[in-house]
Amino acid sequence: MTTEFKSPSKPNRYAPRFTQVATFLRAPLAETLDDVDIGLVGVPYDGGLTNRPGARHGPREVRNESSLMRMINHTSRLNPFELCRIADVGDVPFSEILIIESAMKEIQSFFTQLKAANVLPVSVGGDHSISLPILRSLATSGPVAMIHFDAHTDTWADFQGSKFHHGSPFRWAVEENLIDPKKTIQIGIRGAQNITDGWDYSIEKGMRVVFIEELLECGTQAIVEEARRVVGDSPVYLTFDVDGLDPVYAPGTGTPEIGGFSTAQALAMLKGLRGLNFIGGDVVEISPPFDVSGLTSLAGATILYEIVCLMAEGFGPATTQHTP
Repeated sequence: MTTEFKSPSKPNRYAPRFTQVATFLRAPLAETLDDVDIGLVGVPYDGGLTNRPGARHGPREVRNESSLMRMINHTSRLNPFELCRIADVGDVPFSEILIIESAMKEIQSFFTQLKAANVLPVSVGGDHSISLPILRSLATSGPVAMIHFDAHTDTWADFQGSKFHHGSPFRWAVEENLIDPKKTIQIGIRGAQNITDGWDYSIEKGMRVVFIEELLECGTQAIVEEARRVVGDSPVYLTFDVDGLDPVYAPGTGTPEIGGFSTAQALAMLKGLRGLNFIGGDVVEISPPFDVSGLTSLAGATILYEIVCLMAEGFGPATTQHTP
């Protein structure tokens, strides 16, 4: 029996899920950016970590686990692959990955190319420091709104002599006028700190900080309504740190904090954000070396799928181009 050759760059989404070369969500691997509306990007960089390493391996493992994702969303009944052209555009290429400032510039350069091609980026990190250069490439017309799921505000200042680390990206995003703090909401914040600098900065700048106690008391629907109120119809960036999840759901992360929200609560909040004016998003801080049976990578892959569904709803037919 002769089997017809088919390019591994175009996976068959109906094939057994343990087969074929892994791409994000089994999307085709882009050969150019000409026919891409949503680009799925790997950012294998964790040079900004302050605790447990390994997030550089996140994109590869999320690709593996995302083979388990299917196409039709059970809540919306929409198939994002029918709404627009989605492709895996590969990983950010690095040539100076050990030099923090240079790595940041290389990330920014890659996403600038995506923006120039009218590709809406959805990324898998990597540590949370990658959000800063991504925002530098996207927020070129003025500050954008932001929805931020996390255990930490990531608005701390310098650490060990470096201003660029995974605990600081949104402090510098405010200082560089990339995000509007008054249109920013941070959800799931918790965990003791030795200093209050990060919390204080977020609150003093006008960010809406939702500590975990408020989320648990008010419920996910109230937090969704608050997020929608804060960002309004502004262009909005969505960033999801998996340590926002309780570590029973996401043990494979660099700075775990117990007492977080569940995967069910996370999905409920994401599904409640339909119809917002998204310009991009990311899932970060997945550290496979600390994972348990791929559990965190699977959570990250599922969150990636839900973010893609949110982004895809902003498109018309599959031939319609999107301009961030």
